[in-house]
Amino acid sequence: MTDPLSALSDALQARVRAGAGSVAGLAWGGRLRLSAVIWDNASLVTSEQALTRDEAVTAILPGGACVPAVLAGRDPSTNVAALRLEAGAPAIMRPAEPSGVGAIVLALGSDGAGGATARMATIEVLGPAWDSQAGGRIDLNLRIGARLPDPAEGGPVLDAQGGVLGMSTFGPRRGVMVIPAATIARVLPQLQTAGAVRRGWLGVGVHPVALPAALARQAGAEAGLMVVSLAQDSPAAASLLPGDILLAVAGRKVTSARALAAALGPETVGQSLELNVLRGGIPATPAVTVAERPA
Repeated sequence: MTDPLSALSDALQARVRAGAGSVAGLAWGGRLRLSAVIWDNASLVTSEQALTRDEAVTAILPGGACVPAVLAGRDPSTNVAALRLEAGAPAIMRPAEPSGVGAIVLALGSDGAGGATARMATIEVLGPAWDSQAGGRIDLNLRIGARLPDPAEGGPVLDAQGGVLGMSTFGPRRGVMVIPAATIARVLPQLQTAGAVRRGWLGVGVHPVALPAALARQAGAEAGLMVVSLAQDSPAAASLLPGDILLAVAGRKVTSARALAAALGPETVGQSLELNVLRGGIPATPAVTVAERPA
């Protein structure tokens, strides 16, 4: 009879060997600094927050070949950076969807010599889409119970069938989060062609405030964002005044800077949106044409 533990060990080794073809290392200054996912035969994706250099880096491909890689684009709001390979690499990446909490996953990284490192974990949290502080939409709240060294960040996270769930990155207190494959697939074309993902911009500084009971009943909201500053010549400069309390953007309530950023997605650039505000305690609905967020 086959020993179950030996069978599991053999299966894990087979998955790592198969998945190692989707792992690259990123090196500069003579040291392995970060891992990356070989997304297609000309592109790598990695953790934007850990990619501290904009200039060319060396990509260590499966088997040990070292080739130049140039930054194609980066999006801090989804924590995805794309690099273009000067020489192609065989792509075997197969996107997958997580099956559920408790499912076994493998977090892969580069060993700096063309091979892969691996850590087995389980899915600890699997939740719905969420918005980052910078307003990026992350398609799943996916966290795994793994401890990763710094050079493994940015590598692929595989499910039990060897599919790529997404890219590993560090969250609060170095917890390991996964940027889902669906999020990467959505932003990557924009990074490859434009170098960035367009985000809407009003040019307004805000501070969360709670509304007094009487105003809350009148406004139909318990909180809003007080306008504390306006950028010169910004879209909001012609529509808002310091002291205004912003309640909603195009009908979407905003009670935090994160909510405001999420309401100004790529599709809003160039659009005229109605704002719901309280001005001196009186409701108003000025319109504003959203601009693209400056670099």
